[in-house]
Amino acid sequence: MDIADYFTRISYNGAYKNLDLETLTAILQHHIRAVPFENLSIHCGETIELDLEPIYDKIVRKKRGGWCMENNHLLSWVLKTLGYDTTMLAAKVYIPEENAYSHYANHLLLKVVLDGKAYIVDGGFGMDYQMWQPMELISGKDQPQVPGIFHFMEDKGIWYFEKIKRKQYNPKQSRSNSDHLEKKARRKIYLFTLEPQEIENFRSLNVHLQTSPDSLFVIKSICSLQTPDGLWALVGWTLTKVKYNYKENMDLLETTTLTDEEVEKTLQDKFGIMLDRKLVPVNSSRLSLA
Repeated sequence: MDIADYFTRISYNGAYKNLDLETLTAILQHHIRAVPFENLSIHCGETIELDLEPIYDKIVRKKRGGWCMENNHLLSWVLKTLGYDTTMLAAKVYIPEENAYSHYANHLLLKVVLDGKAYIVDGGFGMDYQMWQPMELISGKDQPQVPGIFHFMEDKGIWYFEKIKRKQYNPKQSRSNSDHLEKKARRKIYLFTLEPQEIENFRSLNVHLQTSPDSLFVIKSICSLQTPDGLWALVGWTLTKVKYNYKENMDLLETTTLTDEEVEKTLQDKFGIMLDRKLVPVNSSRLSLA
């Protein structure tokens, strides 16, 4: 595994000797614009592994993406290799349909300490809840970014991560749907504690999320990639293009339904992904960009 090859993979040719916030931000942004958040292996008959070498081979050499445990495990290796004070953390993701957080930790994220300040770095959440910059770990402070306003709230050692979304406009949706979206501007994303974790702690979760019939990742094939002004997302056969803040306080969503043949071509053209095995798209009814 070679850090230079990783930088080539994410098209990063900037400086990296200085362990500062500017460099950390640049690496995160290049990562999320080059490496998709995706679970396609599940729907190609492949097994998602947690060891670092197969993750490196998949993302760096084969130019694939991955989910949180792959993306953030790789990022952890990168940052530690460069000398950053990096710790793995575990989070429980909010489930809107149940109006509750998951009963078990189901997300891996990173904490990085710089000059005595702690930051959360998460390169593996995807969709329109993906942070674009490291976030200072401070309670109650709005931290505006291109995707929207993110913030943390802390209560008795539990940290809550939320996003204030803009209004969304989808030309294919009715006005009533648009009104509904506008009422859901503040969205919970996940909660976490600062208890350090090791990758071994995620092994049973890694198996569960790719085998349980109730797992979101089993009932949906998902691929999303951040762009300079928004993101692309492919869920099943539905391709969504998001442009952030295309009008004042409003994001533009454009959706297209693809055929099976178009799915494969779109993965290559929009996400830079070429699969070794045939993808079987899946899209049940539990996830939307809204």
